[in-house]
Amino acid sequence: MEFNITYKLSYVALICLLFLSPPFVSSQLNYKFYDSSCPNLSKIVQQGVRSAIANDSRIAASLLRLHFHDCFVNQGCDASILLDDSSTLKGEKNALPNKDSARGYEVIDNIKLALEEACPCTVSCTDILTLAAASAVYFSGGPYWPVPLGRRDGLTASIDAANNDMPSPFESLDNIAAKFTAKGLDLKDVVVLSGAHTIGLAQCFTFKTRLFNFSESGKPDPVLDRSLLIKLQRVCPNQADSDTTLSPLDPVTSTKFDNIYFKRLVNKSGLLQSDQLLMGDNRTAPMVISYSRFPNLFNKDFRESMVKMANIGVLTGRTGQIRRNCRVVN
Repeated sequence: MEFNITYKLSYVALICLLFLSPPFVSSQLNYKFYDSSCPNLSKIVQQGVRSAIANDSRIAASLLRLHFHDCFVNQGCDASILLDDSSTLKGEKNALPNKDSARGYEVIDNIKLALEEACPCTVSCTDILTLAAASAVYFSGGPYWPVPLGRRDGLTASIDAANNDMPSPFESLDNIAAKFTAKGLDLKDVVVLSGAHTIGLAQCFTFKTRLFNFSESGKPDPVLDRSLLIKLQRVCPNQADSDTTLSPLDPVTSTKFDNIYFKRLVNKSGLLQSDQLLMGDNRTAPMVISYSRFPNLFNKDFRESMVKMANIGVLTGRTGQIRRNCRVVN
């Protein structure tokens, strides 16, 4: 399947060479950017995402995570995470936060192929990924928000930045907040965007130290709810072959976008250490409690933080390019 998609996209690249270079565009994102050049854009993206979720309920969380991992690395939201390794470029797919865990590339490929048939050489991979993440949230029962468009695709990728700039589940809240601040986001965005963990799964190695050897103590994390601890120790026994076993971040509604994630933090049942830290800090605990009580508030703030994140370091106008194949630079 992947070979077939790659072959088709390579053909698209040749067809695009017959087109004139895309016209100069405004350096500002706007909601009507593709209204005349690709009027069915939103419909095509939504159909691609809906079909992917129907085949694999996990893919919604994967697309949301893919967008997040793209925007926090390299220049910002530039589709650098979609680039394959080549003789001249070392991509981000094999960086520690992405290797064997980042998913959804083929979904973006399929949407790109459909868009190239509908409006060749017009829509950037960055805009596709941004729209796909928003659609993934919506089709999981979460809020809808309009996405300002007009991003271009970057020409580079950075495995070092992917290894160093992405927040880690093992880091302190201060370190995570600093990484958000470096991208123009604040502590509220840390809490709100962490709420994306209301859907999806995590590999055991990302939280196993909490179960057996928290802070090198030889004991479990004392904050972790006892009943949850026992369940997780069965799922993730203290042996290496369980490291890649998956556990839901929110076992109550793991495929539904809601505010149960915050309720679990209040009840000391957050899966990742970095998540539970939000409830243990006086700066962030009040926000966690508010979102656990008021789902509409969480939805509103999540929309705002997602739009804010999607504006990190965007390339517009004559900067960047519109990739013909999301996996390679033109």
